[in-house]
Amino acid sequence: MERKKVMMVDDDEYLLKGIKVQLEETQKYEVLTLSDATDILAQLHGFKPDIILLDVLMPAMGGIDVCKLLNRDPIGRRTPIIILSALDEDSDKLKAYKVGVVDYLSKPFDKEDLIAKIEQALEFK
Repeated sequence: MERKKVMMVDDDEYLLKGIKVQLEETQKYEVLTLSDATDILAQLHGFKPDIILLDVLMPAMGGIDVCKLLNRDPIGRRTPIIILSALDEDSDKLKAYKVGVVDYLSKPFDKEDLIAKIEQALEFK
């Protein structure tokens, strides 16, 4: 079985490491983690992810701006994005959906919820 490629961008190193381990231990995913989005396009073209997990609040470039950047890229616009965020307001979710994210998962979440969201997004890719 070919593993799906997951790119995760979040400024929380602890969360990045934890999710990477949890996803890779299922043997279904290969995970590339980025602690900021400044070089996301270079990484995107090298790694060619099947899905992107993206935090909204990051110091260098926020998730909504990253989505807008990805929408202008041929690979980026075809790659489903799931937002992972501590922000849980409807207005925050609406902003994310307006820039094309396929799903929004509020922190904290458990591994099963994340994997279910990933599988659902990949099913419709």
